[in-house]
Amino acid sequence: MTPQPSPVSRTHQPNPEAGAAVKAADRAHVFHSWSAQELIDPLAVAGAEGSYFWDYDGNRYLDFTSGLVYTNIGYQHPKVVAAIQEQAARLTTFAPAFAIEARSEAARLIAERTPGDLDKIFFTNGGADAVEHAVRMARVHTGRPKVLSAYRSYHGGTQQAVNITGDPRRWASDSGSAGVVHFWAPFLYRSRFYAETEEQECARALEHLETTIAFEGPGTIAAIVLETIPGTAGIMVPPPGYLAGVRELCDTYGIVFVLDEVMAGFGRTGEWFAADLFGVVPDLMTFAKGVNSGYVPLGGVAISGKIAETFGKRPYPGGLTYSGHPLACAAAVATIEVMAEEGVVEHARRLGAQVVEPGLRDLAERHPSVGEVRGAGMFWALELVKNRETREPLVPYNATGEANAPMAAFAAAAKAHGLWPFINMNRTHVVPPCNISEAELKEGLAALDAALSVADEHTE
Repeated sequence: MTPQPSPVSRTHQPNPEAGAAVKAADRAHVFHSWSAQELIDPLAVAGAEGSYFWDYDGNRYLDFTSGLVYTNIGYQHPKVVAAIQEQAARLTTFAPAFAIEARSEAARLIAERTPGDLDKIFFTNGGADAVEHAVRMARVHTGRPKVLSAYRSYHGGTQQAVNITGDPRRWASDSGSAGVVHFWAPFLYRSRFYAETEEQECARALEHLETTIAFEGPGTIAAIVLETIPGTAGIMVPPPGYLAGVRELCDTYGIVFVLDEVMAGFGRTGEWFAADLFGVVPDLMTFAKGVNSGYVPLGGVAISGKIAETFGKRPYPGGLTYSGHPLACAAAVATIEVMAEEGVVEHARRLGAQVVEPGLRDLAERHPSVGEVRGAGMFWALELVKNRETREPLVPYNATGEANAPMAAFAAAAKAHGLWPFINMNRTHVVPPCNISEAELKEGLAALDAALSVADEHTE
């Protein structure tokens, strides 16, 4: 029998009065994302280091969310903190039209690691505006208006990016005139193509996509935008050959292929970029999050030679005041150097294969609530179900309130055992920092084991 984890540890000096003050100011003045403001109860966080954070009551949590899947080297890495401090002392900010060392070096280090000829870097403030600008580049480059993207996807909260998104967060902002057409990408566990094998799923998904292109009019489509491995929507690793097939369709019809690596990039999958797992080179690739572990907001678009040529003598119609901000770029330089020096990408690949995957598959064998395990590196999902035979989700799609009670109970159990889980709909994702230790991973898996016993109570 798996040893049960200890309850949440209390290793930091409590200061509940300070916590209450932080909480009161938050509730009085902070407007939170994606939330009904009166129905939320944000935890007041006192500090964080490595793979852990703690509250003002002294409770410490192992963070299996990496913030929002961005602290790829954990919290407060001393070399990155020092680099930010040094840059602040030297040059805190400067306009994007100038060449400055931190920006140039960050671009060089990113371009060294991107696949193919994605050698030009346009910096943004985060992932959503990276997607916005990638789409703008594609539309200007092709002179075409439409964008195709997948259901079960997330590309950001700004107007264009949220319309490209294929999950319910789009609904409230969907203008119906954004030039976006959604299609089904492959996902064998919940196949829309009645497939029985990965090969069938791949072939039928590609046929569906090509039919969508034909019926929408190839000459009207500027870009196909895909998360290399969809993140928030479920960490659904595409079957072998799918992304290569999309690349071929884009080449056939003159469509720009955009891969969104905002979540999957910078070591998360055990490679610098998830595209490396599939040997595919897009025309444009978006990034953010792990590029500097989220220490200072930064994102960007890596641009291929043929797209860059379009803007060689033609101005690119876009920009941002803080594009390539010196503090953010200094953090990116330090983060990439730390990842290289400490072998973070290789570490994520090794522990993903040797600890996370076998650990999660062991949990799946023992817990009837686990329907499927999928992922790579430090990028995994457990699909929680009521019934393994029917694959009915543990909670309905986009459930809230009482309908979401089983997942809420699972989350509460995880937190009670010192684990902060990443939960979306009927899934829990295992996305800890890429440099998490083996001992910490095993601690987290033990807490998951206990929490899944609560989820099991809701199975049939």
